[in-house]
Amino acid sequence: MLQPFRQPRWIIATVVVVALAGVFIRLGFWQLDRLDERRMLNSVGEERINSAPVDLGTLTGRGADLETIEYRRVTAIGEFDPSEEVLIRSQVELGQAGFHVITPLVLDDGSAVLVNRGWVPLSMDTPPVDAPPGPGAQRVEGWVHLTENRASFGPEDPTGELDVASRVDIARIGDQLPYRVAPVYLVATDRGGELPVPVDPPDFSNQGPHLGYAIQWFGFAVVGLVGLYFLLRRGQVQSR
Repeated sequence: MLQPFRQPRWIIATVVVVALAGVFIRLGFWQLDRLDERRMLNSVGEERINSAPVDLGTLTGRGADLETIEYRRVTAIGEFDPSEEVLIRSQVELGQAGFHVITPLVLDDGSAVLVNRGWVPLSMDTPPVDAPPGPGAQRVEGWVHLTENRASFGPEDPTGELDVASRVDIARIGDQLPYRVAPVYLVATDRGGELPVPVDPPDFSNQGPHLGYAIQWFGFAVVGLVGLYFLLRRGQVQSR
């Protein structure tokens, strides 16, 4: 009765389907591992963004591990320098395109930290924008963000001094400033007026597509194995 299934075509079909099912199952568990990682990162990020603010200088001292302070809530006291503002293009707020306004905050020791003061519309395309920060010393509260690196196929900013950039590349912007710049930048949560519009805080409730992908991979494995089962039964019946 099993004689037909000893033929090479049945053996090859069975091996191929079982091997593919094994690959699909492995990919499903890989996506579940990715989901666990995403949940852990979300938990860490949520804890940081909801923690009590601390002074920025206490987190960025010599030897600081910058990866461990991203999204930490901080405060910094200094005086804004709008003359060195840079705009970050391709930013959307309420369905409208515009810019993020990056303004250096000069600290007491003469160094500075770049501050994302928020969003302005496309009509404000020349820094310093017509939404200046308050004069004199300001206490700014926000969260820490790491420098933004160019993606493999992302736009490359031109050489020379930038008024408008594609990303908050701290080293690139810092090269055109007359003071030392902190290795992270600050996304302000303060609202000084109608504009700039503060950037929304990061959303740590999104777990990504990993669970859906895992279900898909497991589904492919089940479909393949069930299909093989019915194919073998059909061949068994025809061989009688």
